[in-house]
Amino acid sequence: MKPYVLGIDIGGTNTVFGIVDARGVVIASDSIKTAKHSNIEDYIEELYTEASRLIKANDAEDKIHGIGIGAPNGNYYNGMIIDAPNLPWPSPIPLAQMVSSKFGIPVAVTNDANAAAIGEMTYGAARGMKDFIMITLGTGVGSGIVINGQVVYGHDGFAGELGHMIVKRNNGRLCGCGRTGCLEAYCSATGVARSAREFLEIRTEPSSLRNLPIDQITSKDVYDAAMSGDKLAKDVFEYTGTILGEAMADMMVFSSPEAFVLFGGLAKSGELLLKPLREAMERSMLGVFKGKAKVLLSELKDADAAVLGASALGWEAKPAPAAPAAPVVE
Repeated sequence: MKPYVLGIDIGGTNTVFGIVDARGVVIASDSIKTAKHSNIEDYIEELYTEASRLIKANDAEDKIHGIGIGAPNGNYYNGMIIDAPNLPWPSPIPLAQMVSSKFGIPVAVTNDANAAAIGEMTYGAARGMKDFIMITLGTGVGSGIVINGQVVYGHDGFAGELGHMIVKRNNGRLCGCGRTGCLEAYCSATGVARSAREFLEIRTEPSSLRNLPIDQITSKDVYDAAMSGDKLAKDVFEYTGTILGEAMADMMVFSSPEAFVLFGGLAKSGELLLKPLREAMERSMLGVFKGKAKVLLSELKDADAAVLGASALGWEAKPAPAAPAAPVVE
């Protein structure tokens, strides 16, 4: 067997890709901007160019067994991306077919959060666990559900979109998916920035965030302000953690996970987010589940969880079936 696979994690902001060996070591990695191109063909062309450069620089030409891709709304069964709210290209996207045709290598696709869950289960904080939920807190909110050691895909490949649970039934925020009140609209990095803007408009107390153009405030700005003691910014994290914790108490009823593993930029906020999250989760928890679920942070640095998880799919990738021959008309 060829010694490497290529793992690709497609996020709403960046796409990270890496060459991974059979022991799960990321030999080398790089990234491109996901939304830089207005059409998917140009994006795949840049991905091919940069990944090929990485492969050549690491003497891995003709040594890639397969490609595994974690992508928003990536479907494990058919290799398609369908209705991904944080990607700029029209749906559906036959991603596995397009990437396989470009690289000439078998490709397998899954949801980006499912890929992160596979990486965490194999190499990270969920090692040895058979029941856990991975929650990715980035541009959006993704999730990967593992039950009895298996990623849950459902009958159509789209199971586990917990970021689109409705957490505000009345007057909820519009989500990128087109519905209102989704968890993603509140507990993603973009949700934190939205909360900060709302707080600044509603409240009157001083805040260092008022020194920034309101439409340009990012979650990093809110974090920096909170760490410097800004009361309004700290309240934004309290609000965000409370909503996420209450949602996790609801998730607990569904699959009774041993742990929730948090991954992504927002998860690095530490106790600013985790303290209100834990308190809200336990306060909202059905009695039989109280005190049973651990809240863990990913043990894999940066995008490694998603890249490693995606790469695990690369070992399973099979060549796309040949198109059937056209019928002979006599």
